[in-house]
Amino acid sequence: MRVLITGGAGFIGTNFVRYLLDRYPNDEIVVLDKLTYAGRMENLHDIREKIEFIKGDICKREDVDKAMKGCDIAFNFAAETHVDRSIIESGVFVRTDVIGTHILLEAVRKHDVDKFIQISTDEVYGSIEVGSFKETDFLDPSSPYSASKAGADLLVNAYHKTYGLFVLITRSSNNYGPFQFPEKLVPLLITNALENKPLPIYGDGKNVRDWIYVTDNCEAIDIVFQKGKPGEVYNIASGEKRMNIEIANLILDELKKPNDLIKFVKDRPGHDRRYSLDTTKIMKLGWKPRTKLRNGLKKTVKWYSENKWWWEPLKK
Repeated sequence: MRVLITGGAGFIGTNFVRYLLDRYPNDEIVVLDKLTYAGRMENLHDIREKIEFIKGDICKREDVDKAMKGCDIAFNFAAETHVDRSIIESGVFVRTDVIGTHILLEAVRKHDVDKFIQISTDEVYGSIEVGSFKETDFLDPSSPYSASKAGADLLVNAYHKTYGLFVLITRSSNNYGPFQFPEKLVPLLITNALENKPLPIYGDGKNVRDWIYVTDNCEAIDIVFQKGKPGEVYNIASGEKRMNIEIANLILDELKKPNDLIKFVKDRPGHDRRYSLDTTKIMKLGWKPRTKLRNGLKKTVKWYSENKWWWEPLKK
């Protein structure tokens, strides 16, 4: 089988490429990545010879056609994903996340690709005070980032209804693990703590997120690909809900650093208070998370501690 991974040099994409190489060594893997600040060849340095890499933009039809040709399956991890950046420069997010997804869908039609899997986010639902969002709940995004992802999801669904494409959408909670760019919360806190710098926490630190180790998400995406029904959405989460301040304290405890490194900063506009996903649907496919939060954070802290070559240049 020939598999296209867009955004395969980014955080979740890189981990998914590695997951596929380990699980399906006979598959041909094509990675299409623009290599923006968060998509880096360093993420693929040790597996470069095992994949076909194409530097390209999902917003350019010629790049997508080149990568998509001959592929049986396409997974779309390519996206602008950082909420803070979307508040400053929203147009980039609309271009990549919406227009880029449209160009991919058109290429899927053109090249008769068997399945298209859209990697989305729990943020499309917005915030929920109590309970958990189901896949059928109303989308109510709060940021330009989450709005662009919601738009992409609706477009993917429309291509299933209009053109009969075999599409699947996964919406996962907050991922953490190796190769995550240090603008995101967990790697930012870890790397700052390793440098004995303040750990910035928005507002009162009581915003709640459901944290999933990236490899668990990769396994869930694979199960959705194998068993999911066309046109369906699947929530993916670990059930490990924690406040941001709790995550900071767990990281400091793991590194044996003082808690007074935590520094509360002005909250960002439209900051969702609480995310929570109902995962009943994917559990029925036979998936469940393997990694407990403490163990996942322990592995993540170890990776960043042992791979300063990877993140130190980014922070400089």
